[in-house]
Amino acid sequence: MSGTIHDVLGVGIGPFNLGLACLAEPAGVDAVFLDARQGFTWHHGLMFDDATIQVPFLADLVTLADPTSPYSFLSYLKQAGRLYPFYIRENFQPLRAEYDAYCRWASDRVSGLRWGREVVDVRRETGDEPVYRVTAITSDGTETYRARHLVLGIGTTPWSPVDTTSLDGGSPDTGRRVALHAADYLHRREELFELDSVTVVGSGQSAAEIYQDLLATSGDSGPRVDWITRSPRFFPMEYTKLTLEMTSPEYIDHFHGLDAGTRDRMLRDQRSLYKGIDAELINQIHDLLYRRSAHGLDTGLLVAATALEGATPVGSHIRLDLRCTDTARTWTHQTQGLVMATGYSPTTPRFLDGIASEIDWEDPGPEQSREGRPRRYRVARDHTIDLAHRRIHVQNAEEHTHGLSAPDLGMGAMRNSIILRSVTGREVYPVESRIAFQRFGPPADEIPGARDADRARTDAPAGRRTPADQQAQETR
Repeated sequence: MSGTIHDVLGVGIGPFNLGLACLAEPAGVDAVFLDARQGFTWHHGLMFDDATIQVPFLADLVTLADPTSPYSFLSYLKQAGRLYPFYIRENFQPLRAEYDAYCRWASDRVSGLRWGREVVDVRRETGDEPVYRVTAITSDGTETYRARHLVLGIGTTPWSPVDTTSLDGGSPDTGRRVALHAADYLHRREELFELDSVTVVGSGQSAAEIYQDLLATSGDSGPRVDWITRSPRFFPMEYTKLTLEMTSPEYIDHFHGLDAGTRDRMLRDQRSLYKGIDAELINQIHDLLYRRSAHGLDTGLLVAATALEGATPVGSHIRLDLRCTDTARTWTHQTQGLVMATGYSPTTPRFLDGIASEIDWEDPGPEQSREGRPRRYRVARDHTIDLAHRRIHVQNAEEHTHGLSAPDLGMGAMRNSIILRSVTGREVYPVESRIAFQRFGPPADEIPGARDADRARTDAPAGRRTPADQQAQETR
């Protein structure tokens, strides 16, 4: 075991922890990041040639914290000799494959990344200062690291209301069935075109992209393509400016101060704001369906407000048990292929078992329990989850406490600035406290004592709870 005690140890190297590495390096923070994979990969199962990320290029790894960083997207384009073509293109949104290549470029240059290391255990050492001992498995055995702060950036895992592995397969006697999550779509795409029917389940951008790809490619001899979603309709994603202010620190403050039940309800109501479909893509799909109908081709089934209650293999097909959420009527649908574009869920890693008693857990709500989703952290405003020391930080595991900005690539730099402020005790990168024109909730001067509470939060040392925070914690 090395005697080195790092300032930060990050578990997982996705865009958010990669951004933290890029911001920590010039700040002189001793940071190391571990990942079980052999290199950076990002949504390769959905890497359509023409797909773009849904945020502007400024939402890269570093720019919104440090516009002068050598790890910016524009620096990548300049070094790749592609800055002027990007300028002439006049499209703020990089291609999805381009963003992936940019992240791989940054991961090849920044220090502190350790690939091929699977974290299996975390313990806190005894002593006056909290130090965490992290054990990782490598191809050569085990390694042990020590750090004062942990940052968990393990990402999310594909989630489905049905077990696709039990539906996938079949036999020469019964026929071939294909069932998969959208995360694996491009890896298994060709298998789907050998079937007589494919059903896409889901309502977001991934579902729409997959449906369009299947429909556009199937022609007059490919599989029948159906699309079913539980959402009341095929929602477009909202890009209006005042709505985008809901990613602001002011809105995060407002959302974080609400009780858990209210936050869960608001997130359900806000799904179309960040889990909707690009409006242009919706129109392209309608045009595609119109052209197929004009040529006498099957347009398949599109149905919203329909919940998937279960799925059963029946010979060479899969029987879907469905329920109309408007009428409560049930019906069945058979398909040979099934693509579950039902999103992702945060995970609770087993390597935290050794310090589980030190983590602030939130009691599961009824929807969470019903869907079998994992326990949730009660995440503090500074993105920490441990009760006593405020030394364990999370990335993209706080949507239920911080709102729709948690998975937003554009907010990664701000969150990393807050984490570095907590780690160093100083503001390494300025963190904006107000960026929105609108107010969320009553103005402070209309609430007795609100200004004093705001001032206390502003003056409190980074990572420390104020009396107002403590009172809010005790009333939960």
